[in-house]
Amino acid sequence: MNREDFPMLSNDIIYFDNGATTLKPKCVVDKMNQYYFNHTSNIHRGDYDAAIQTNILYDNVRNIIADFVHADADCCIYTSGATMSLNMVVFGYMKKHLKAGDVVLLNKAEHASNILPWIRLQEEIGIDIQYVPLNDDYSLTLDNIKKCVTDRTKVISLAHVTNVIGDVRDVQSIGKFCHENHILFNVDGAQSVPHMMVDFKESYMDFLSFSGHKMCGPTGIGVLIGRKELLEEMDPLFYGGGMNSFFEEDSSYELKDIPVRFEAGTPPIAEVIGLGEAIRYLTNIGMENIHQHEIELKKYLLKRLDEIPNIIIYNKDSKSGILAFNLDNVFAQDSSVYLNHYHIAVRAGNHCAKMLKDEIHIKNTVRVSMYFYNDFSDIDRLIDALRNSEDVFKIVL
Repeated sequence: MNREDFPMLSNDIIYFDNGATTLKPKCVVDKMNQYYFNHTSNIHRGDYDAAIQTNILYDNVRNIIADFVHADADCCIYTSGATMSLNMVVFGYMKKHLKAGDVVLLNKAEHASNILPWIRLQEEIGIDIQYVPLNDDYSLTLDNIKKCVTDRTKVISLAHVTNVIGDVRDVQSIGKFCHENHILFNVDGAQSVPHMMVDFKESYMDFLSFSGHKMCGPTGIGVLIGRKELLEEMDPLFYGGGMNSFFEEDSSYELKDIPVRFEAGTPPIAEVIGLGEAIRYLTNIGMENIHQHEIELKKYLLKRLDEIPNIIIYNKDSKSGILAFNLDNVFAQDSSVYLNHYHIAVRAGNHCAKMLKDEIHIKNTVRVSMYFYNDFSDIDRLIDALRNSEDVFKIVL
């Protein structure tokens, strides 16, 4: 699907590392180059034609984002990525509103960006982090969450789709439960927003974070979306130019309205414009089409993997384009190096989900993460390589 839009695919590469970052279509790069070549300028600082053109493009991306995930444009904050967004939630809002003994529910399938900030907050103010047990298939259910909720539970923070197991959490039901029980619901959308329809309002999310580079956009740009009344009570992590209305010798100052108060300094202007173009591109393809294509690829991959006798699969039942596996008695990184010999790019390691080993009982896996520009022939080449994996150490060594 749309493979011709990605020049890198003409280099005889099978790209299965979309969970780490996606390829960039030519239209996104062209849009960014237009800014650099035709109207380079800072934003909200100039009254000349190039600056006005840049302002219009830059500001309109908030509307594009808002339409894409069903949020309010003035509640869409530009960040450097999902990691920064999650840190803003934890240290800009939660640090002000939680106290010692308040419970934050996490789970052991989460990415480091949704665990380490909470651990740091635990060190600083004494919150109580608890981990919701996963099911036998490593999925997270509302029933298991309910069993862990007490009067002390103040926050549930989770990935909509996890980056190793790839299980799709029922954020609408979980969000509704949080809303009814006055629990803050913080969602890491890094692996869901690029792959399926996400509705911020319908899912009762309080905060949603995602990254541009995982959805055909450039690196260095992400988004934090929050409910307006919460953002009004959130502190910026950075102070400087562009986010203040005034500051005086007597140390008085006033911050601008949201979202600009959270965007101190010169932002990644080209990257914001590129993200807007990436969202237009995905919208034209259709998020439901993307999701269904990935599901069909996953089904086909599982069917073909049945032909390989020495494969251990960890997430057969997850409903996403992510599959984690190992070759029996082969270290994950060795498998990745072996597949690279056949021009197949996968990720190997713990994938920044270092607590997941407590659930799946192994530290490192090989991850195949698919996107709409992958096709069945990509999978066939992967299977052909794995079929010859008895030669893995001849190639690796």
